[in-house]
Amino acid sequence: MPHRITVEPSRHQFEVEPGNTILRAALAAGVTLPYGCRNGACGACKGRVLAGEVDRGPFMDGALSAEDLARGYALFCCARPLSDLVIESREVGDLRDIPVKNMPCRVHSMTRLAPDVMRLELKLPASERLQFLAGQYIDILLKDGRRRSFSLANAPQADEMLELHVRRVPGGLLTTRVFSTLRERDILRFEGPHGNFFWREDAGKPAILIAGGTGFAPIKSLIEQAWQQKSTRPLSLYWGARDRAGLYLHEVAQAWTAGHPNFRYVPVLSDAAATDHWDGCRGLVHHAVMADFPDLSGHQVYACGAPAMIEAARRDLTGRNGLPDDAFFADAFTFANDAPKP
Repeated sequence: MPHRITVEPSRHQFEVEPGNTILRAALAAGVTLPYGCRNGACGACKGRVLAGEVDRGPFMDGALSAEDLARGYALFCCARPLSDLVIESREVGDLRDIPVKNMPCRVHSMTRLAPDVMRLELKLPASERLQFLAGQYIDILLKDGRRRSFSLANAPQADEMLELHVRRVPGGLLTTRVFSTLRERDILRFEGPHGNFFWREDAGKPAILIAGGTGFAPIKSLIEQAWQQKSTRPLSLYWGARDRAGLYLHEVAQAWTAGHPNFRYVPVLSDAAATDHWDGCRGLVHHAVMADFPDLSGHQVYACGAPAMIEAARRDLTGRNGLPDDAFFADAFTFANDAPKP
């Protein structure tokens, strides 16, 4: 029988199945408690048990002192409830709640999703986790001090690996390496999370999600986060690309429609080739949104892609379709070209 957990002072509630930890169940239920390592070593998830019985599980002595134990504290990443509990913990709901980290990672897998798009899965050290908000990004740190930014494509709860979608940029210092010399098990270093583009679940409004190219990566994170939180908000994804190959996870987005009745997916190609045999929507991706939603006054829009796409979408959706200025959230992708100047 599951145990019910009540969090003070928010009064949020969730259930924990036998054998599961408080933190893992909280994150699965969309209750974002703070954490760091998730293995009892760092103490970032420490909170107080106000009522009920708990098995505190294995933890490092430095993370939970004898004084902490006497005052009723536990590490929620390794504690398991033995009864219904009332716990005291802050919740992550603001960018200021999440620490920026600098850490190494290992390339776990590399998957070519399109001729010019590579999916990287980065494995963190065993004693580390990266807490972030869906939509944020990390900076890959290069040896010469330069950095390259990539949005996280996985939902925050799936944090054992970090998923990046890397587009090859002509002359790009890092992207050229990704498509030529980078290999699985290579070590990279990154800093993050960064960015103020994230999911605003408390709004409750229908959300339009607009992705251009690899702008799909943070949008994927947002969508998976919304469903992890059991959101019932209507979601509409418009993914624009030049040709069919640019919709590099098209089948994944199509499959989402089967399991989520409040979700709609509209792929849009701007320059489909005859060999694409495309009978779907054509043109600019935000024009497709404008045609389908002439009145956006009661919506939110999340847009990711090239700066020109973001600027046009903001101008037209707020100017012609009634979207409030403060309901447009965007992340504009810029690409650094490191080719020698002529």
